[in-house]
Amino acid sequence: MNRTPLGLALLAAALTAASAAEAQDKDVARGEYLVTIGGCNDCHTPGYFFGKPDDAKFLGGSDVGFEIPGLGVFVGRNITPDKETGIGDWTREQIVAAIQTGQRPDGRELAPIMPWHAFAQLTPEDAGAIAAFLQSVKPVSHKVPDPVKPGEKVSTFLFRILPPGETAAAAPQ
Repeated sequence: MNRTPLGLALLAAALTAASAAEAQDKDVARGEYLVTIGGCNDCHTPGYFFGKPDDAKFLGGSDVGFEIPGLGVFVGRNITPDKETGIGDWTREQIVAAIQTGQRPDGRELAPIMPWHAFAQLTPEDAGAIAAFLQSVKPVSHKVPDPVKPGEKVSTFLFRILPPGETAAAAPQ
């Protein structure tokens, strides 16, 4: 076999590319595992809270709003890589920042129901793996309703989150 510098360079490049692809596959698999055990599907897949998650819209945004007294109603967003209705324009670093700091790329805060405080404890490798997985799922075109301010009309099924000590009977309607 003739081992020319060009031949060796091509072999090295091929091995490097294969190694990078393998690392990416491991990140995506780790991210899928973390998204699964983290329950991301619960709040971000339509039908989940009705016992029939729509697998065709996996992570494509909920059909249920969460009312937080004094703050409004929030619907689980589309976290697929769809560029129009999801997080398709977000970089891996922006996804990691959002899940670990509660800050979106545009500077707005994530809804208070998002457990970013817990995700802030992830290792950088695990947070990056979640981002890699989210960027790898099938994009879903599904626009969910924007947050609703207190007192505004709600167009989705609603879960009401009550402050400690408040009962459903005492909650404002």
